[in-house]
Amino acid sequence: MSQSPAIPAGTRIGHVHLKVADLDRALGFYCGVLGFELMQRMGSGAAFISAGGYHHHIGLNTWESKGGSPPPPGTTGLYHTAILYPTRPALADALHRLLTAGIALDGASDHGVSEALYLRDPDQNGVELYWDKPREQWPFGPDGKLAMFTKRLDVEALLRQRQG
Repeated sequence: MSQSPAIPAGTRIGHVHLKVADLDRALGFYCGVLGFELMQRMGSGAAFISAGGYHHHIGLNTWESKGGSPPPPGTTGLYHTAILYPTRPALADALHRLLTAGIALDGASDHGVSEALYLRDPDQNGVELYWDKPREQWPFGPDGKLAMFTKRLDVEALLRQRQG
């Protein structure tokens, strides 16, 4: 296979669209619990939400999924949507919002390069909430290569970092 030119370093994932069964329920989670802002709603079929006034980071739609059920285990599809928080205190605030809303975590991990919370939205889509540690804190092996790992995250220590 021939080598293609590398994708430009500034390339980013701009947004994700999620198929949901119930738009109001999805908005209750993403806006009501996580705090995203509703930018535009298109009746009962779609909504576009963002952080900080961007046109949309997440699109929610029922175009092919209204009243539907999640895909069964063992099938292909989106594993999770990862939402990057700018700081550890901001992630701590998100954790507090989840706990206050009674939303259970599937897991919480320290990966060396980041700290992450794993959960499910009301449609059972995987959601990762995380923050990246400063690069100088990333673990590198003796060969100079990145040496990520997965360890249990101390969620109590994270909660103590809350901003407010």
